[in-house]
Amino acid sequence: MSARTVYLICYDICCPRRLRKVHRFLLGYKTGGQKSFYECWLTRQELQAVRAHLAELIDETEDRVHIFQLDPRMKPDCFGIAETMAVNAPFIVI
Repeated sequence: MSARTVYLICYDICCPRRLRKVHRFLLGYKTGGQKSFYECWLTRQELQAVRAHLAELIDETEDRVHIFQLDPRMKPDCFGIAETMAVNAPFIVI
């Protein structure tokens, strides 16, 4: 089994139709986040697939997507009702 790395995927999509497509696509990979910011634990192959599919979904002249690799050793700062996700918690990518 390939090792997973945590990424923060953020997007700003101008067209509502493309926005819905990107949102629905990333729901299959996210383990946490909100609105247009998602934490995704991805293998190298999944990251390549996500990048390729997002490139097909967006209009490169109007939209933007950022993919940041995060250090899983960092402890998140949580405020209000925010909760951290257990790194070892089971999850499945369908």
